[in-house]
Amino acid sequence: MTTTLQAPDAGTEAPGRRTTSEPLTMRQRLSRFDVKASPYLYISPFFVLFALVGLFPLGYTFVVSVHEWDLLTGQGPFVGLDNFTAILGDRMFWNSIGNTISIFLLSTIPQLTVAIIIAYLLDQGLRAKTFWRMSVLLPFVVTPVAVALIFSSIFNEADGLANNLLNLIGIPDQAWKHDTFLSHVAIATMVNFRWTGYNVLILLAAMQAVPRDLYESAAIDGAGSIRRFFSITIPSIRPTLIFVIITATIGGLQIFAEPRLFDVSSAGGIGGSDRQFQTTVLFMWELAFFRRDFGEAAAVAWLLFLLIVGFGLVNFLISRRIATGDGRPNRRTRRALARGENR
Repeated sequence: MTTTLQAPDAGTEAPGRRTTSEPLTMRQRLSRFDVKASPYLYISPFFVLFALVGLFPLGYTFVVSVHEWDLLTGQGPFVGLDNFTAILGDRMFWNSIGNTISIFLLSTIPQLTVAIIIAYLLDQGLRAKTFWRMSVLLPFVVTPVAVALIFSSIFNEADGLANNLLNLIGIPDQAWKHDTFLSHVAIATMVNFRWTGYNVLILLAAMQAVPRDLYESAAIDGAGSIRRFFSITIPSIRPTLIFVIITATIGGLQIFAEPRLFDVSSAGGIGGSDRQFQTTVLFMWELAFFRRDFGEAAAVAWLLFLLIVGFGLVNFLISRRIATGDGRPNRRTRRALARGENR
């Protein structure tokens, strides 16, 4: 028997299928709008909140920076970029920039180095791992004011713990609060004490997401622990490492509480008797609430914002280059990846 298949007539269509000329119903229109608009509505609360607490203050700060603005009398005449010119010609501003960068380097580099090492050790399956992970986070729970007061007492020049320990090994008392470099070391120690554990947990979470097969394959190929660390761990946690570096940069350049409370009794909280540890945010605070000049303080805020953006971009490029090398995994890493996929 022969069966003949015939194409349907042009005027007929499969039941339930809508022709292109048939208009959409209201329900279909709402359904299509829901599919397209829902993702934007779900993420809109963050952007609305960011616009209110981030973009608007940033824009309003720029408006203040181009006016004479007294703390008590309020807005004055428009002065254009005069506030920026005055700040850029102020020796104290450049002193605060130098202090900020110095404390930032003394805190961020050791902090991230130690955080990576501790996170790698915690990722090796230690006994009582929960205890150790909670222990490294305890300093972060302590408030910045308490940390500053404790370390201010430790680095007291008269009878502080730091000088007492140095005396035991024959080193005389050090001027922790009057010497520029030593005061930066003391403040950086506070920052490292509080933030190292926080970065450890972030890096540890990223390390635990690295497939164990990669380490096993590399070990079979003869790679030692140090080789596996630099060839597998660091490239694998690159996005998290960049995030930690960027956030540490932003926080390090905005440091305020530690230098503000380090030597309140003798310097009034402005950053030392000779402003030897006055940071940029502390200088901005002095302009706003001591000199009552909100215009110049706002100009400092914008200059600091540009400085942070510049440092953030440089750190992003450098950290990405260090983490990726020439942008490709090396031969040992490629071999480990291949073995992991074959398993």
